[in-house]
Amino acid sequence: MGIDIGIELLSLIMFGSLLVLLMAGLPLAFVTGGLACVFLFLLGDARALNIVPSRIFPLMTNYQLSAIPLFIFMAAMLERAGIINDMFDVIYKVLGGVKGGLASATIIASTILAAMVGVIGAAVVTMGIIALPAMLKRHYDPKIAMGSIMAGGTLGILIPPSILAIIYAVVAEQSVGELFIGAVFPGLLLSGMYILYVSARCYINPVLGPAIPMEERVSNAEKVRLVGKMAAPITLVVVVLGIIFSGVATPVEAAGIGTFGAFVVAAIHRKLDWPTIREACTTTLKASAMVIWIMFGATIFVGLYVLEGGQQFVQDALASTGLGPWGILILMQILLVVLGMFLDWVGILLLCVPIFVPIIKALGAAAFGLSNPEDLVLWFGVLYLVNMQMSFLSPPFGYALFYLRGVAPDSIPMTDIFKSALPFLALQVFGLVLCMLFPQIITWLPRLVYG
Repeated sequence: MGIDIGIELLSLIMFGSLLVLLMAGLPLAFVTGGLACVFLFLLGDARALNIVPSRIFPLMTNYQLSAIPLFIFMAAMLERAGIINDMFDVIYKVLGGVKGGLASATIIASTILAAMVGVIGAAVVTMGIIALPAMLKRHYDPKIAMGSIMAGGTLGILIPPSILAIIYAVVAEQSVGELFIGAVFPGLLLSGMYILYVSARCYINPVLGPAIPMEERVSNAEKVRLVGKMAAPITLVVVVLGIIFSGVATPVEAAGIGTFGAFVVAAIHRKLDWPTIREACTTTLKASAMVIWIMFGATIFVGLYVLEGGQQFVQDALASTGLGPWGILILMQILLVVLGMFLDWVGILLLCVPIFVPIIKALGAAAFGLSNPEDLVLWFGVLYLVNMQMSFLSPPFGYALFYLRGVAPDSIPMTDIFKSALPFLALQVFGLVLCMLFPQIITWLPRLVYG
């Protein structure tokens, strides 16, 4: 037999070595998988290594996960076809005459974009390339401009078809369709709060976000024509989400239809050529492979930890804090945000959700004022998604901050990018609190659709 270590010390060694190796700049997927194999060998015998295939195989054969590459491909095709540029252009011309209209246009475009693209980096970088120069050229306050790009760009985590929601549903054994529907209201709520905040700031102080000059504005007839131009991609999004929500097709089938639709939309926009398809395929391959490798590594790591009694240890540790169910929930949320500063979202999901979900289930639905026990995992799932959105914006290591740094002009210091994220981070905290206190925001729509 292998070495015998107490669970307290093991927790410290496992997560400590994980942190050290990540800080050394090694990729998460290979760090978690590699460490898991090392500890498996040290703690057990040759037979213990069987946990590796037994944890990976269910993931390899999981039907729900095949939606991930399909949704990534759909997003990549739409992006390559130049639809995102067109969309911003349309919304910007329609809203340009309003104070702060460009910032609102950025958030609305990002919200629609989130429904097309389940990948965050793409949204923040694309809007940073298109919307930031447009706003700075028209003398917008850089903080309002950058904040609206980052806050809007992170909506992709929440608004379906979110890649993260699919992985959460698989890990927590929750229906993907229900989670998608449950995330709709919170996503729109946050989007609405961002727009309200930006508009209010720009109305109180028009210098922050001036309306575009008269000569750049377009007539109402022209606005109608412009909106017509966006009919194809928006129809695609409505169809994909519509068939998931109506229960006609599973998310995987909907993703297949969406992928086919992306080809059609690219053809309508005269962008369907071999380089477009090849680039979209390469993007899909890289993104999917990264997600799947992280899933493989992290699931073995957590599997080993749970096998050694880690689950019980965490549960006892949380219980011994003397915090009630709400205290434990808030502690979990804080942990997720802290982890979000250092790890990427797939890693956090696979390290935390398998440990957190059983604890939340053990606390029971009644403890959180939920009448239906089945709503518990769904409610926690959407709270988790909002949390991940916060981790993207939280300094010092929030991913969105660095995505934007990559495309923002050099004249803007990093501290300004940090400052621009803070008001939107506060709005996200407020949104999270609302979803915690009023679970109906999350559970009402799924109950209406699924009964």
